Amino acid sequence: MTPEEARWRFASARVARLATADSAGRPHLVPLVFAVDGETVVSAVDHKPKRTDRLRRLANVTANPRVSLLADEYREDWAELWWVRADGSARVVAPGSADHHRAVQLLVRRYDQYRQQAPAGPALVVDVERWSGWAATPGAGAGGA
Repeated sequence: MTPEEARWRFASARVARLATADSAGRPHLVPLVFAVDGETVVSAVDHKPKRTDRLRRLANVTANPRVSLLADEYREDWAELWWVRADGSARVVAPGSADHHRAVQLLVRRYDQYRQQAPAGPALVVDVERWSGWAATPGAGAGGA
């Protein structure tokens, strides 16, 4: 799978999983909604209920900015299976910053739920350094990528 096809497939997914690790290397994996802007993936802390407002993913990124994101498609027809991984460096951006504003704009465009209540918490900005993936049927449904 080419990086272009991987990026296209990733951007078409509605949810991904974010893998972070703390300073001791302990892994942490969470699902998240996101938007893709070129070689950047953004997400933000939203209003959905959380156990705490001190999210481990944010602390981990602050301690260790290396992250991976994974999006995939599972179907009973295994000819339609695929997964894509985006590896990169992440940073936490505070509300009120230009990067936060841009992340929220992208998310509001992508998810109807955010049009009613935009994310107000910190945003994650991931600068993707490597797109990789696999598809049972390479190029299928890749939008001309």
